[in-house]
Amino acid sequence: MRLKTEQLASHLSQGPLAPVYLISGEEPLLVQEAIDAIRRAARSQGYTEREQLHAETGFDWNVVLTEANSLSLFSEKKILEIRIPTGKPGDKGSKILQEYVANPSIDTLMLIITPKLESATTRSKWVKAIESQGVFIQSWPVLPNQLPRWINQRLQQAGIHASSQAISILADRVEGNLLAAAQEIEKLKLLIPDGEVDGDTMSTIVADSARFNVFSLVDKAMEGEAQSACRTLRGLRDEGTEATIILWALTRELRTLIKASDAVAGGDHLDWALKNIGVWEKRKPLVKNAIKRLPPNQLKHMLRLAGGIDRAIKGMRKASPWDDLTTLILMFCGTPTLHPQNLRLALQES
Repeated sequence: MRLKTEQLASHLSQGPLAPVYLISGEEPLLVQEAIDAIRRAARSQGYTEREQLHAETGFDWNVVLTEANSLSLFSEKKILEIRIPTGKPGDKGSKILQEYVANPSIDTLMLIITPKLESATTRSKWVKAIESQGVFIQSWPVLPNQLPRWINQRLQQAGIHASSQAISILADRVEGNLLAAAQEIEKLKLLIPDGEVDGDTMSTIVADSARFNVFSLVDKAMEGEAQSACRTLRGLRDEGTEATIILWALTRELRTLIKASDAVAGGDHLDWALKNIGVWEKRKPLVKNAIKRLPPNQLKHMLRLAGGIDRAIKGMRKASPWDDLTTLILMFCGTPTLHPQNLRLALQES
């Protein structure tokens, strides 16, 4: 079975859970909400234990079968979460997953989490096996023209009625950052007890939010203003802004640059590529300048560093996320930091 994230709640309310769930997507908020929903449903059905595996380079896929078919003395059922950062389990992983899905444990719920899967991967044998016996959930990004509707739905779920002007103001300020939008809506629930928000009120509330300095940070990095960008990063850290939000914003721009760079390398005109990717009109000059400044190989090194920062934030890598965020910002600005070979070595040894 294949579902969209918005169909998951209905599925989970209809009865017994599937033995295997695969969640794929590049939007952190939607992916995490899908994970949380499955965890809650599983707990309500007696899955009291949770094990996590990270299938990175060198991972022993035999561990999956061992963990899936074993229970602790203190639990009758468990959730086995497997994160595949590359979205590709390889030949060994593919065979193991197919083997397990063909004969899943009745006491284990397997939850596989990946980034957005390439089209070819969605047709692979291991994904098809999960679709046949379990549930494949694809989380699609919210496009610019869909964002106001998405925000309005979230506001309504929170019991808040907002004018069209208020919705447009919030949509314009978050520029696609769903996590920031969701957090602003949570703040509105506390600040607006009557549940009515007009344009002036929304402008005041979002203007007071230090969180939106994240967008200023990204713009400065895209413009190559290293000193100003690093100063803004320190300010955000001192204000208690979560590193996850900053990394999300930087990674989103990085993926946009890579997509545009790849399209141009494939023969597309840059303006056409930016339109296809869905870059906001007012951001096109920033993106164009960054693409001219940053070669494709550097962009890919930066994406790898972003993955390392994500692991550091989650405690999977011994490093300072804030120090690495500084390095990433300097790379955005085109300022010499580590040579790519040294950067690769640092990530491998961390």
